[in-house]
Amino acid sequence: MTWLRDAGSMPDDEARGARAPRDSVRTAGGVRERPGALAEDVALVRALRDGDRHAFEELYQRYARMVHGIVLARVPREEADDIVQDVFILVLRRIPDLRDEAAFGGWLAAIARNQARDFHRRPPPPAELPDDVPGGAPADGEAEWILEIVRGLPEAYRETLILRLVEGMSGPEIAERTGLTAGSVRVNLHRGMKQLREKLAERTRP
Repeated sequence: MTWLRDAGSMPDDEARGARAPRDSVRTAGGVRERPGALAEDVALVRALRDGDRHAFEELYQRYARMVHGIVLARVPREEADDIVQDVFILVLRRIPDLRDEAAFGGWLAAIARNQARDFHRRPPPPAELPDDVPGGAPADGEAEWILEIVRGLPEAYRETLILRLVEGMSGPEIAERTGLTAGSVRVNLHRGMKQLREKLAERTRP
């Protein structure tokens, strides 16, 4: 499993994240974007407001990994896909309320975080366990074990780590999509990887 291997072997310079591209710019909301990517997002958001479904599909393709990573940092993996869908449904409803089109990524990230938090406020559904449920660890138990460790890290670290390790997003891409500065992403990745390695070492120590 690629991200599992990365969790134990990512070099420190990679964990800190690459520097933001030289042609990146900061918007009024503090969001770093490459000018071309920013202009495209702004155009897509405006088109979506006008009812263009193709614009919605394009924004979904651009941001689904980010939303999935933010959600996965907070909820069980089997619940993440449904919550991602809920997030994008809310985007359709709330897009008229977005005042700054250039801040779309940070606005979307905030919706994803709120939806993930709301999940934990819901009453658990009633469930009956059948008698013939097989015992033992799940086939993907090791990945779930590490995910559980990551979820125990501070919120900023776990979110950035999952976007990097699970969703495969680069440092500059995380900054570009979430609205965080490139410097914050580098710090979160570096400190998060350090804490993750320490916790993995503690769990595997004889």
